[in-house]
Amino acid sequence: MSEKIQKVLARVGLGSRRAMEDWIEAGRVSVNGKVAQLGDRVEEGDELRVDGRVVSFTAEEESIRRVILYYKPEGEVCTRTDPQGRPTVFDALPKLQDQRWVAIGRLDINSQGLILFTTDGDLANRLMHPSSNIEREYAVRVHGQVTEETLETLKTGVMLIDGEAHFDEIVDSGGEGSNHWYHVILREGRKREVRRMWESQGVQVSRLIRVRYGNILLPRNLKTGRFIELDKAVIDQLAESCGAELRKRTGLYGRAKVRSERAVDKEVKRGGFLRRRRY
Repeated sequence: MSEKIQKVLARVGLGSRRAMEDWIEAGRVSVNGKVAQLGDRVEEGDELRVDGRVVSFTAEEESIRRVILYYKPEGEVCTRTDPQGRPTVFDALPKLQDQRWVAIGRLDINSQGLILFTTDGDLANRLMHPSSNIEREYAVRVHGQVTEETLETLKTGVMLIDGEAHFDEIVDSGGEGSNHWYHVILREGRKREVRRMWESQGVQVSRLIRVRYGNILLPRNLKTGRFIELDKAVIDQLAESCGAELRKRTGLYGRAKVRSERAVDKEVKRGGFLRRRRY
């Protein structure tokens, strides 16, 4: 079965469908030696190239959609390679053949917590796109004076250099002085957005942990630097949440588990805030 070129390129993780359409219009893509045009389709056996480099792909119904949950520790960067030689989140991931891991969102080097990775670039792009309205939840330890007025301002909206931002919900999770925790929810993932919002109110974030992305929670007993692979039911929930197509072949096809899928399911089905949890 043939597929549109931009869909195939997005699925293998090269970018969003819209970005791939731009590449096609710019003449960067070829099929069987001919420059591709928008509307062209490919099927297994065709030679697909981008900027002269062969792109390996399989038919959608044959490709395996995998998603893993990684607990990023502080000190790792979210790039595939780092000029300064710092460890990256990709170093700890299981190796793949004829596929690549695509990160669903990022965390800065001083933050830790849940990052999802998938072999389906289209799924990743949909989950990150603002139109999908996916919730991100963070546990934040702050240092500074936080008043009811401060919290209301953060929920109403503050102006950052790249536009207005606000938290959908803030829950006081306890603590005293420089060890006071809050849980916050927002629906976008701009660079260092959570930190910058608190800093706009004269409050410093001393620790930041992403504990939820959509319906996926950070498991309580997962250690930093470790990962689990999600099963088909959970991946299908993710896909449905952002309007992605479901797959017949999806889920656990490797040795990337550190605990049972039943245990993961129990964590996911709890949902909502992890109230008053200390880190």
